[in-house]
Amino acid sequence: MKLIHISRRVFLFSLFALCLSVLTPGQLAIAEDTFAMWGDLNRQTAIYNAGEEMVFTVKLLKNDQPVAGYTLKWERTGDDGIKQNGQAVSNENGIQIVTSTQDPGFVRIYVTATDPDGQKVMTTIKGKDKPVFFDGGACVAPDKLQGIAEPDDFDAFWQKQKQQLASVPMKVLEMNMVKENDTVIAYDMKIACAGGMPVSGYLVMPKDAKARSLAAEVNFHGYGVRSANYNLGRGSNQIYFNINAHGIENGQPKDYYTQLQKGKLRGYGFSMEENADPQTTYFNGMYMRVMRALEYVKSLPAWNGKNLKATGGSQGGLQALVAAGLDTDVSECSAWSPWCCDFGRTELKRMVGGWYVKYTPALLYFDPINLVKRANPNCQLFIVANLGDYVCPPSGVWIAYNNFPGPKTIETRQGCEHGYTMKNYPKFIVTTKTDN
Repeated sequence: MKLIHISRRVFLFSLFALCLSVLTPGQLAIAEDTFAMWGDLNRQTAIYNAGEEMVFTVKLLKNDQPVAGYTLKWERTGDDGIKQNGQAVSNENGIQIVTSTQDPGFVRIYVTATDPDGQKVMTTIKGKDKPVFFDGGACVAPDKLQGIAEPDDFDAFWQKQKQQLASVPMKVLEMNMVKENDTVIAYDMKIACAGGMPVSGYLVMPKDAKARSLAAEVNFHGYGVRSANYNLGRGSNQIYFNINAHGIENGQPKDYYTQLQKGKLRGYGFSMEENADPQTTYFNGMYMRVMRALEYVKSLPAWNGKNLKATGGSQGGLQALVAAGLDTDVSECSAWSPWCCDFGRTELKRMVGGWYVKYTPALLYFDPINLVKRANPNCQLFIVANLGDYVCPPSGVWIAYNNFPGPKTIETRQGCEHGYTMKNYPKFIVTTKTDN
């Protein structure tokens, strides 16, 4: 790998958070120096040929302007197992980091900065101080990526799970109105389900909707323990069902969810013991609730019988993909940086961060990259992959995209992690149409 400086760049993008000094009597608030990092590739797409040079331009910004004289330290890792690092002194044009890979997969570039005195350059993100950074990447032949082969009895397993779900009659256990206006009403719902817990969420829809008049959206949550939520506006012209991930009570005091997170639901989904058996893994009950939520929405007289959307981000994106894979009535799926795509990534030596569910063969039954193969070939997919996200690595997200049979679009975002979005991030979009 080589490291050189560039001479010119046309575009300047930045991420900055305005931090004001503390006011004392008689003083005006003075803006403190605010640092950020911004990076991009030397072309619009992040997809390269094997062995082709990937040229990253990275700039350190102070108060939204590029600055010189700081040391930018970088590390290159990759799905190819190669690790390299280096450093260079910044100038107004930034630095260039040049790398390549021969294998299908992703390369990750992580950059931090130190000032002329050798101190780490810091920033504030979501109220927390952390070193300023760039976290991005590029790839070779992502369309060639695949996961570990699915079990031979994959379809038979899910047929049995659906039979188990059907053995529990779909019954509304609770339906309590929580809010309404002149045209829209919201209900706190509980619906009987297999897997040990009910479906629990908020149903929002127009009042007095005519039969078969409304599209429907089921929205799923990211990782954590929290109530479902509702917004009357989301149900102004559709059926909107937002469910919590666990079948727990909605609308409770914060302490209720805190105690569950510290107790019964602590680290849910991560137990190696539970994940050794497809019947005992937490994902089994979660996926049962996904199927039953869709089934309930489809039973409503107001559903038009054709437009059914599954949406969510992170763990919610996982559930949205699962919804499309397990229910062919899902006509549209939107998944931001979906979690748990490619459970077997570590077995295949692909990059992953420090927070992930460790592989067991039983988890292959629950891997969304396998389930999405069963989606309706007319179902439309929109999926987002962040090139610096190693909670939900872009390789797994791309495999889910590869395996989805319907018309699909993937938006890939440079410089974005799972919990961080680089301001004015460069993106590229790939769309695949089908003949269905």
